Amino acid sequence: MKIAYLINSYPLPSQTFIRREILALERMGWQVTRLAMRSDRSALVDPADIAEDARTEHVLQMEVRALLASAFGWMVQHPRASLRALRLALACGRRGAGIRIGPVRHLIYLLEAAHVARRCHEQRIPHLHAHFGTNSATVAMLAHEMGGAPYSFTVHGPEEFDAPQALSLGEKVRRAAFTVAISSFGRSQLCRWAGLAEWPHLHVVHCGIEPWRFPEPPPMPLGGPHLVAIGRFAEQKGFGLLIEALAQARSAAPGLHLTLVGDGPLRPEIEGQIASLGIGAAVTLTGWLDEARVRAALTSAQALVLPSFAEGLPMVVMEAFATGRPVIATAIAGVPELVTPETGWLVPAGDAAALARAIATLAATPAEQLATMGSAARARVLDRHAIDREAEKLATLFASKGRP
Repeated sequence: MKIAYLINSYPLPSQTFIRREILALERMGWQVTRLAMRSDRSALVDPADIAEDARTEHVLQMEVRALLASAFGWMVQHPRASLRALRLALACGRRGAGIRIGPVRHLIYLLEAAHVARRCHEQRIPHLHAHFGTNSATVAMLAHEMGGAPYSFTVHGPEEFDAPQALSLGEKVRRAAFTVAISSFGRSQLCRWAGLAEWPHLHVVHCGIEPWRFPEPPPMPLGGPHLVAIGRFAEQKGFGLLIEALAQARSAAPGLHLTLVGDGPLRPEIEGQIASLGIGAAVTLTGWLDEARVRAALTSAQALVLPSFAEGLPMVVMEAFATGRPVIATAIAGVPELVTPETGWLVPAGDAAALARAIATLAATPAEQLATMGSAARARVLDRHAIDREAEKLATLFASKGRP
């Protein structure tokens, strides 16, 4: 049983869920070829990610001459299919011209797709699965169009749902053997861009955690409260709003402290905001941490806080639940499918005052009640997001090509 996985950049510190999924399939006996366009090796801190990087073929690390020879060689061998793929690439490129993924970039995708089609053919791989409905799914679709293996892809959001027409999302769904969403909300968004005939081929498979990496959690810490937030310092994560809410909540919880795990382009802006509000003593910025240290940060806190403006269904919520910690989160996308009143607090996105009130409510909640919420959260995530169970759903789809 062979399959190829295709991702734009892999591995990444923020995408460990893909590695877990691949390893779960391999435990089931699947042979998984990892294909990625590029590597972000300098950003990797987790030994498991570094090892995964070494197992991955990175297409754009090839010499240009070798890549062109591989791509054009495939096209010469499949002229009619390659012409169809060229027309498809140009059509998709015209749709995406407004978000800088126009025709020229799609011609690059076409070359990448020809090489991917060749690699799958050489290794006799019968199916190609892409993660994300962006350029990796484009390459998978073009590879199939020019005579390569059938493909499927997993949509995470929010990027795909921000520009579905420019990304030709409906076209990708129509041509795929099947499409996966990571939440019911995600599937509902796919239904907006897929024809009714395609709805039976839209499936929900959750991202998963490895339960054995989350032993029975330690007792709920006292004092503080101490919160942790984890993610890339980017606009959609809402960390600026969290800093604002933290400053508001300190009057009700003078011992409040936030550990902010991650990094990204907005770090200087966030550091400036912390300084301007005079709350530097209440915030610790750690940068990216490996999985073991992320778990340690979670168990040192009373709760995870997720202030995002846009999400899919974040892994950090699952990991917090697995460590027996409740979550304060914005009520967006697939988050309410996991965070319930028994396991945490949901607040409107973009409302710093509501977020501050939720933090104050947590600060006033007895440790025993927080522990009860944490236990309910752990039971919920272990029931819904065990990686081997979710990977088995995917394996069934791969074996059947997703068609009833």
